[in-house]
Amino acid sequence: MPESGQRTTQGNIAGPSPAASAPAARRVGLLVTLVLGGLTALPPLSMDMYLPALPEVTRSLAAPAATVQLTLTACLAGMALGQLVVGPMSDKWGRRRPLLAGMVVYVLATAVCAFAPTAELLIAFRLLQGLAGAAGIVIARAVVRDLYDGVEMARFFSTLMLISGVAPIIAPLIGGQIMRITDWRGVFHVLALIGVALTVVVWRFLHETLPPERRQEGGVGQALRTMRGLLADRVFTGYMLAGGLAFAVLFAYISASPFVVQEIYGASPQTFSLLFGLNSIGLVAVGQINGKLLVGRVSLDKALGWGLSVILLAAVALLLMTSGVFGEVGLVPIAAGLFVLMSAMGLAMPNTNAQALMRTPHAAGSASALLGTSSFLIGAIASPLVGIAGEHTAVPMAVVQLACAVAALACFLLLCRPWRAARGPAAV
Repeated sequence: MPESGQRTTQGNIAGPSPAASAPAARRVGLLVTLVLGGLTALPPLSMDMYLPALPEVTRSLAAPAATVQLTLTACLAGMALGQLVVGPMSDKWGRRRPLLAGMVVYVLATAVCAFAPTAELLIAFRLLQGLAGAAGIVIARAVVRDLYDGVEMARFFSTLMLISGVAPIIAPLIGGQIMRITDWRGVFHVLALIGVALTVVVWRFLHETLPPERRQEGGVGQALRTMRGLLADRVFTGYMLAGGLAFAVLFAYISASPFVVQEIYGASPQTFSLLFGLNSIGLVAVGQINGKLLVGRVSLDKALGWGLSVILLAAVALLLMTSGVFGEVGLVPIAAGLFVLMSAMGLAMPNTNAQALMRTPHAAGSASALLGTSSFLIGAIASPLVGIAGEHTAVPMAVVQLACAVAALACFLLLCRPWRAARGPAAV
């Protein structure tokens, strides 16, 4: 990968000189990949480690399930809104300083969550936790755009999915084990420690990737004009909406599955954690098939179309099962449908990001912010809808997933128009 290697050196990430040996260059590439993977793993850690504790939080804080689900919504909304601020900041001031500031605030907010005496206070600091954690999400994606282009960028996103995909596999398992020895507050203690460790690693190893000559001048007005230019690009907006709606399908699962699996089907927190980890393995495995086998052989649009189509079919099957069309079904068929749905995300998520960011070489931070904000805002809207009929039916989850899957495929086909020839970058 001569091009990507050259970009890494120019990006100045703890990089070797041009005369450095090939093994040294590979070590640098692995180090950068691990750091960026850690940053992208932080959101699933913040969300998924907490999932097995949701039923206990409702009892501990004497709050209804719908209110406790708002702690997820608040964190998600914070991550969405924070990206709108941090993305343009990173285009103007570079990637490193906004990232470190966000990580410090994340650690402080997470520590406060551990001592929240009421659901309302927990919701407030989960919002702050999300606002600060947004720095890791948006800047990691912008750094990838700084370093890679084209097919290499799509492959790198799939590699990041392998690393960050470990987080949703182990996070509920860790959360379930924490619940064996302490209560839900211990989950936030562990998250705070993880935040401290990641902050130190970023400070030590992740150097600046956006040199001063490539930074954007101007303040808020310029940032808004840049985002307006990105949104005016029909194809970019199509990929953004398709990715955001696919993420809403995923988050409907994340938000509803603790109650569906544990309350409706009577599974233990440990069983739920195992099923959640299995679904995450499917997502990671398909993501690696995308990066290692499909990218370069099959167009990104075709792989994306396959992923969205499978998500749609799995959502239809889940609605039929949960609504009683096939009679009384047990946990196994539902788990199988969720596994197929989650696995197909391995085709949808990396390819929407890669296709959108390839159109924005000069505004990667702003573009990354719009991609992340749309995903998290749509997910935040989907989250409370899955519990609208209470915690004793899975039909709302399936309805939300099907509606979002249909909308995602429609945006991809109508706005991106994948059958057309290659298109140039967006005007920003």
